[in-house]
Amino acid sequence: MQTIMKIGVLASDEIAVGLVADHQLVGKILVSGGLQAVPNEEIAPIIRQHIEEACRASSVDLAAIEAIGLGMPGIVRNGIIEESPNLPQLKGLNLRAAMQNAGLTAPVHVLNDADAVAAGIAARRGQLEKFVRVWTLGHGIGFGRYPQTEGPWEGGHMVVSLDPKEQFCGCGGQGHLEGIMGHRAIRMRFLDLEPEEVFTNAIAGEPRCATFLKLWHRALAGATASSVHMGGPGRFFISGANARYVDIGLLLQYLHDMVKMSPLQGSVFEVVSTSEETAIIGATVE
Repeated sequence: MQTIMKIGVLASDEIAVGLVADHQLVGKILVSGGLQAVPNEEIAPIIRQHIEEACRASSVDLAAIEAIGLGMPGIVRNGIIEESPNLPQLKGLNLRAAMQNAGLTAPVHVLNDADAVAAGIAARRGQLEKFVRVWTLGHGIGFGRYPQTEGPWEGGHMVVSLDPKEQFCGCGGQGHLEGIMGHRAIRMRFLDLEPEEVFTNAIAGEPRCATFLKLWHRALAGATASSVHMGGPGRFFISGANARYVDIGLLLQYLHDMVKMSPLQGSVFEVVSTSEETAIIGATVE
């Protein structure tokens, strides 16, 4: 039986590209600079160039690639990036068409980067028949789910506060989860400290930072409670650079305070070390 070769791409802070076969990485991941300063019209040619380099590195002909999956930040529907607050130049980009116009003949699937992480977790655990939800904690906050379903699913922009002063979200909205938990938002809130210093000081017991760390956990618990009330209880994975600061016990305590109906109780959290490999594999899951 012939092996079906696919390409998975994760593009946000960095561009990471890898070949995938049978939900397994083939060869090494190639990583390069991100898209922050890249104009809209140059994005597809740059991604194509990285795809070609990944193929050459593994001695695979680009024509042999059966499918290409692109994990991108923002609201993605029908191959179009409708909105991307952290990479605003992506707004309105029909990336599927742009990739085809750049000369790629394989089918191109574009999905939200957090959805790619969720699919990757399911694939790597051999649980493609299960419902997977994942929070990705980094520069922004992503909410991924597998299987994918119709809708924007911008969980990072759930409203978790009614305080009008909570306006640090990159999209400009008030009270958003990302406006509390996002790396950029923490930097704006603590102009005198880097986010890593905020977490370090909080763990050491510095009052201002310790108070914020509780708010940080309550915000994630609040957003999770909203998901539970809409989609039911279950396992919530937590990944990303800032997942290491999560106190599971505190998070569960806050969630229990927010979810009281017995049929909706029983959710659990699991912090997972998800690398680019997970999202690259997930981008190729159909």
